[in-house]
Amino acid sequence: MQMKYSLHTRHFTRRLPALFALAAAVLFATMLPCGHLSAAETLTWQDCVQEALARHPELAVYRESLNQALADRDIAKSPGRPQVAASASSSRSDRDDSAATTSHSFGISARQLLYDGGKTTHQVSAAEAAVTSRQYTHDVTSSRIRLQLRTAFVDLLHARELLNISEEIARRRRQNLELVRLRHDAGREHRGSLLSAQANVAQAEYEIRSAQREVSLAMWRLAKELGRDTTSSLTVAGALTLPQTDADMPDFEALTAENPFLKELIAQKEIALASKDSVKSGFFPQVYADASAGRSDSDWPPDRDQWSVGLSVSVPLFEGGSRFAGMRKAGARVRQAEAQETSGRAETLHTLRDAWIAFQNAVDRVAVGRAFVEASEERAKIAQVEYSNGLITFDTWAIIEDDLERDRKNHLTYLANALVAQAYWVQAKGETLEHDLEKD
Repeated sequence: MQMKYSLHTRHFTRRLPALFALAAAVLFATMLPCGHLSAAETLTWQDCVQEALARHPELAVYRESLNQALADRDIAKSPGRPQVAASASSSRSDRDDSAATTSHSFGISARQLLYDGGKTTHQVSAAEAAVTSRQYTHDVTSSRIRLQLRTAFVDLLHARELLNISEEIARRRRQNLELVRLRHDAGREHRGSLLSAQANVAQAEYEIRSAQREVSLAMWRLAKELGRDTTSSLTVAGALTLPQTDADMPDFEALTAENPFLKELIAQKEIALASKDSVKSGFFPQVYADASAGRSDSDWPPDRDQWSVGLSVSVPLFEGGSRFAGMRKAGARVRQAEAQETSGRAETLHTLRDAWIAFQNAVDRVAVGRAFVEASEERAKIAQVEYSNGLITFDTWAIIEDDLERDRKNHLTYLANALVAQAYWVQAKGETLEHDLEKD
C-alpha cells in the first residue's frame, strides 16, 4: 500500500505544473479585454490610412490652421479694394437764448487706395507665402503621422506573430519535457535535467502571457494613432513580409529639393522677405481717392444734396524711430530664415542618406536571420534524434533548442525592423498619408 500511494503521489506531482499552467491560461483569457483578436475589427493598411486622414486630431488642427491662413490672405487683400460706408444721423440741440434746431442727414462715402509704396502688395505676398507654408506644414505633419501609424501597424503584426511563435515554442517545450521525463523514469537522465525542462516549460508559458499583453498594448497604440478611443478592439490584416527595396543609390539632392520640410522653410523665408519689403514700404506716402454723397436738412426726409470728391495724401515724417527698428527686425528675420533654410537642407540631406542606409541594412539583416533559422531548425531535428538515442547530453540538446528559439524570434524582429526602417525612409522622403491613397 505504501508503494502504491507513493507512486500515485509522484504521478500527481508531475502533473501539477501543467495543471497550474492550464488554470493560469484560463484565468488570463477571462481577464483579457473584450477586444480580443477573435472578436476584434480587422483593418488593412489602406483602412488605417483612410481612417487616420479622417479622424486624426493633429491633422484637423493643421487643416484649421490652413483655413486661418487663407482667411489672413483675404484680409491682406482688403486694403487694396474700395472701402465703402453708409452713414445716417439725426440730432436736436436747444439753448436758453436761442430756438431749438434739428438736423437730419444720410449719405454714402467711398475710399480707394491708389498708392502706398507697394505695402499692400507685399503684405499679400507674405500672406500667400504663409498659405504655402501651412500647406507644407500639413504635409510634414501627415508624413510624421504616417510614420507613427505604420510603426504601430507593424508593431501589432509583430506582436501577433510573436504570440504564435511563443505558443509553438511552448508546445515544443512540453514535448521535450515528456521526452526528458521518459529518460528520467528509465534512469537515463538525472533530476537536474528534468527540473530544467520543467523550468523551460514555465518560461515558455510566461512568454505566451507576455506576448498576449504585448498584443493588447500594440492594439491600443494603433487605436490611438487612428484617432480612436484606446479601448477600441481591432487587429490588422496581413503578415510580416520582406519589403521591396532598390539597391541603386537614389538621387538624394533631388529628393531633398522635393521634401516638404525644406519647402516649408523656403516658404518661411519668402514670408520674411515679403514682410521686410512691406515694412520698407511704410516710408512711402499713401495716396487715397475719396468720394461722398448724401443729403442733409432740418426736416425729414432731408432734401439738400451734398457731395465731395478729392485726393488725400499721407506722408510719414517721424514716429519715434519705430519704422527704423521695424526694418532692423525684418532684416534679422530674413537672415534667420535663410540660416534655417541652409541648416534644414543639410539636415534633410543627412536624414535621407541615413534612412536609406538603415533601410538597406535592415533588409539585408533579414536574409542573415533566415539563414540562422534554417541552420537552427536542421540542428534541432538532428539533436532531438541524438538525444533520444543517448548520443548527446541534455545540456548540449538544451543549448541547440535555445538557439532555435532565439533565432526564430530574432528573424521575426528583423522582419519588423525592416518594415519600420522602410517607414522611416518613406518619412525621410516626405511622403504623406495622401501618397498611400494615391498608390491604392
